[in-house]
Order: sequence, then C-alpha cells, then structure tokens
Amino acid sequence: MNIYIDYDDCLCETARYFTHLVYDMFGKKISYEDITCFDLKQSFGLTDDEYEDMMIKAHLPEELLSYKVTPGAVDAVNNWIDAGHNVSVITGRPFGVYEPSREWLDNNELEGVKLYCLNKYGREGLFKNSKYSLEIEDYNKMHFDIAIEDSPFAFKFFNHLPDLKVMVYDRPWNRESILPSSNYMRCTDWKAITDMTKELL
Repeated sequence: MNIYIDYDDCLCETARYFTHLVYDMFGKKISYEDITCFDLKQSFGLTDDEYEDMMIKAHLPEELLSYKVTPGAVDAVNNWIDAGHNVSVITGRPFGVYEPSREWLDNNELEGVKLYCLNKYGREGLFKNSKYSLEIEDYNKMHFDIAIEDSPFAFKFFNHLPDLKVMVYDRPWNRESILPSSNYMRCTDWKAITDMTKELL
C-alpha cells in the first residue's frame, strides 16, 4: 500500500508551537482550541507584516527542529513501514527547509519515510529563491491508497484519486468543514487512524 501523510499537525504539533510563537513575538495570547481557521493570519489576528515575520521565524532550522512529535505517530508509521508499506510525507513546506525537515524526521525515528515538498498553499512568496521538489503535475502521477491530512485546503489534491481513503486528523480548524465524501473519515488521534486503517492494509 502507498500511504500519504501530511507533515504539520499530523506528525508534529505545529499549531501548538505557533500559539507560543505569536505570544513571544507579538504578545497575542491565542489558545490552541481558538485556531478555528486554517488561515493563521486570520486565526491569530495578524497584519500582513506580522504574518510574514512569524512564518519566516517558524521556518528557521532551529525552530523546525524544536517541534514536538504528535503522540502515537512514530509507532504507527514505523509499524506500517515494517509491514512493507510505502510511506511518503507530502508537505506544503518550501523546499528551502527540506534539510531541517528531513533531520527532524530522522531525529524522531522516522528515517524510513520519504519526504516531498509540494506547493500546496502558494506560500513561496514568503521564502525568497525557494523552489519545490515536487510539482503538481508530478504529484498527480503518484498513487496513494490511504492519506492522513488535517487541512481542508489540501483535500483538492486528492481529486485525481477517487478510491483514496482519507483519514482527516481532527483539529480545531477542520471541525466545521464538510467532508467531501464517505471516503473521508474523521480521526481524533493516531490510535483512531491505525484502528480505521487496519481493515484497509
């Protein structure tokens, strides 16, 4: 089986990190449960300049390496790899931060996953001279059987895979989203993800 996993907020607790970052940078105290919109500029009430400054700092290598692992992710992913499944992390992070992103995976015992950077959200303007390792046309040639994703804005990247089963990692910013079809299943944590995928793998 080919398995797609999103990076941020599926493998690591990126949004929880952002709540501390916006407080340290701008004195804005926003709880994790109040991040009800995937647009972080809107969720945190930031100006364009504040958002850009926050995103640049959040993508510094030392910051990326400090993100905490989502509980249960490492064991679940390594169990799939040990069972012979092909696991790919498809992230919307710019290719300019590929190396620290790869290092974080390796440091957290996820050496067996492949990592691809795909321009999911059009953020390249924030990162000068960056490029992406996977273009949309190349991504569309890839086949996946199962996907783990938290962002409603990323669901469109599954349109070319009508049989794909999508485990939607339950997060505050996707709870009001209508899931596109019965192939999309909401999961509260990695235990729920592994339980739901047992019948598929």
